[in-house]
Amino acid sequence: AQVSHRQLLSSPPAAAGPRDFSAARARKYLDNITAIGPRTVGSPENEVLAVNYLLEQIRGIARESTDAHKISVDIQRPTGSFSIDFLGGFTSYYANITNVIVKLEPRSGAEHAVLSNCHFDSVPNTPGASDDAVSCAVMLEILNTLSKSSESLQHAVIFLFNGAEENILQASHGFITQHEWAKSIRAFINLEAAGVGGKELVFQTGPENPWLVQAYVVAAKHPFASVVAQEIFQSGIIPADTDFRIYRDFGNVPGIDLAFIENGYIYHTKYDTSDRILTDSIQRAGDNILAVLKYLATSEKLAKSFEYRHGNVVFFDILGLFVLAYPARIGTIMNYITAAIAFVYLSKKVLQSKNRAIHNLKRLFTAFGLTLTSWVCTLVAVLIVAVFVSVIGRALSWYTHFYVCVSLYGSAAAAKLILVHMLAKKFFYKNMNEQYLGDIFFDASLMIWSIALAVMTQMGLCSAFICTLWVAFPLLTKLMIHKEFHQKGATMKFIVMYMLGMFVPYLYMLYLSWTVFEMFTPVMGRSGSEIPPDMVLAGFIVVFTIILSSYFVNFIYLVKSTKTTLVTLTTVFVVTLILVCSGIFFPYSSDAANPKPKRVFLQHTSRRFHDLDGNVVKSDSGIWINGFDYNGISHITPHVPEINDTIRTPCEEQAPFCGLPWILPVHFMFRLVKNWYLPAPEILPRSPIQFKVLSKEVMPLNSVRLSFEVSGPSHMSLYVRPHEGSALSSWSLGDGIPVASVGGDYFVFYSHGLQAAPWHFWIELTAPEERSDGIVSLAIAAHYFFGEDQKSPQLYALLERFPNWTFSSGWSCTYDLFVF
Repeated sequence: AQVSHRQLLSSPPAAAGPRDFSAARARKYLDNITAIGPRTVGSPENEVLAVNYLLEQIRGIARESTDAHKISVDIQRPTGSFSIDFLGGFTSYYANITNVIVKLEPRSGAEHAVLSNCHFDSVPNTPGASDDAVSCAVMLEILNTLSKSSESLQHAVIFLFNGAEENILQASHGFITQHEWAKSIRAFINLEAAGVGGKELVFQTGPENPWLVQAYVVAAKHPFASVVAQEIFQSGIIPADTDFRIYRDFGNVPGIDLAFIENGYIYHTKYDTSDRILTDSIQRAGDNILAVLKYLATSEKLAKSFEYRHGNVVFFDILGLFVLAYPARIGTIMNYITAAIAFVYLSKKVLQSKNRAIHNLKRLFTAFGLTLTSWVCTLVAVLIVAVFVSVIGRALSWYTHFYVCVSLYGSAAAAKLILVHMLAKKFFYKNMNEQYLGDIFFDASLMIWSIALAVMTQMGLCSAFICTLWVAFPLLTKLMIHKEFHQKGATMKFIVMYMLGMFVPYLYMLYLSWTVFEMFTPVMGRSGSEIPPDMVLAGFIVVFTIILSSYFVNFIYLVKSTKTTLVTLTTVFVVTLILVCSGIFFPYSSDAANPKPKRVFLQHTSRRFHDLDGNVVKSDSGIWINGFDYNGISHITPHVPEINDTIRTPCEEQAPFCGLPWILPVHFMFRLVKNWYLPAPEILPRSPIQFKVLSKEVMPLNSVRLSFEVSGPSHMSLYVRPHEGSALSSWSLGDGIPVASVGGDYFVFYSHGLQAAPWHFWIELTAPEERSDGIVSLAIAAHYFFGEDQKSPQLYALLERFPNWTFSSGWSCTYDLFVF
């Protein structure tokens, strides 16, 4: 680690008892950090002002701490690189970035430590209150609270205020792989955000180490946790990652990942300001994290955490009141036992009359098939509606008005389900006993859930506990009201008892669906132009409709008629569809209290393409425009007419990544037909990039090593494409083995803090024979995220014309392509 200085901070004895977390003090920290402004890596705001503020507060806390503790602070400025399979896969290189690290330990010292991590940097052009200044404010107040306690901790608590998380997890890698204190860490808590305020969700734990979840269960005062969120997040569906991955993969340390998830519409925008984060949210997060850190810092298990690494854990909170958690192996046993009981019950039903066993089995499987058919028909029908809405240019109509998607897709899903079973009742089951049909369709749903339970358990999914709820409670309900089930008609007593029996799974499913939609709906506004958001959200709504209706399908057969319900649902659907098609529901909002902006990224770019002799064969300059959602730029064209279909971005086929200055390899999330390149004057940065070829060496085995030196702004992107017949065999980056991005090109993300030395690297290619067109194309883009070079007059003028319901993030960049 490149350590600039280290100080031991202590104070004379002071009489102070245990103190509680103060949200008011934490808010002052938050207000002061965000007052600095956007804190982009490499900027004075991030590297100097934010660091100095943190040091000032830490030293003030240390002066007032009791004699039970000693506090040490360290400024780390690491340099390193690593490869990661995130966003299509790329390699990251960082130089002289900043970490502020504080260690609170007993006066006599401690061998083991628990880590608490936040990041004080922000994405460009945003104040970053929730992501992640509020977490750093919470950590400062926790440090303050612990330091004034007269009770000594058993283990050390290390607070890492990391200064380069938004650069895709660089600072945490520098700490965990290079800092000497990292060796003592046995567990960590990572504080993150995917929204602005609200409740902080535990959405990742482990890997394995059930004792960590148990620590949260025991200590957290206001629990909010879900293994479902963990499995969704780790599936890669959400285009995001956190420092949790770095500590897990590069430090082999188990931990807990928490994030604020409410109001993700303004995450990573200019609206992410401190005043939008409620004091109650700060208090809640502080109470939880302080309690869990104190628990871990006094736990005997922390010192031997690796001994307790045995399997995953199933965990989920019940309405935020408490958390149920148990080892996954126990869950597996419970799941299989539950499924087995259900299968025994169904078998007994089929075999209750030996003479009619085959007949009963046929009836059960017919109902089973009809139920699955109704699900497939519903999904297909609703997705067709979603495709139609997307094709006519009305995608995201529900983005500001969530009730629209429920009225449109929810009513369509429910109506389709009812229609399929109405037709089956009328034509296939004509004149059959209603009670018998209700009974058989209940059993069909039970059979489906039992199969799903067994399959998900076999796949090792902890989320299978949901299926357990949907097997156990309905089965118990059926057994308890068996007599009422077979009475003529759906009596009120039967309905009340049935609803009470289903209360737990239905209540939990509604609670879970709220969490899922809270997380996913805003993500659809920043998920790129490739994924039709209406199809995604419609799919979610269909799934939840199917789940919630699975044990009510039998009522279609029990009641005399469902025509009124079907007509009502169809009317709601038709009216909503007409309104959506008319364009009455505008997707975005500039409401000051609750903005839901459209995200647009603009890069004023000057490009130069060189040939094998170094001559410029092509050059151009323009403002490259990306709309970060499926709608592209269609809603903006009326306000800025020159941004239209005549300026679609062309792909430079001979260049890696189409010759475009991607800051990260997210090209697979965007279609070029939804990129625009508006001609503009050439930009001339005051601090232009310097790119030099230092040497070209012929290596053994037909290899060529090219060495380079680059100096430039704090953010640069390197793109490498070996020509046909050659291959990139090794380089000086990461672990030495090149990792290709989606599409086959290679991407390197570079950033530096202040006063970084020129970047030196080499690449080695195997080339069986000399080629007249060279063996590799290499391009480098320089991104000016702050300072005098950030925005050209033309970019400023264009941004001023964008409507107020957009969040437009703009910067200047240069792009140079070379052939060797």
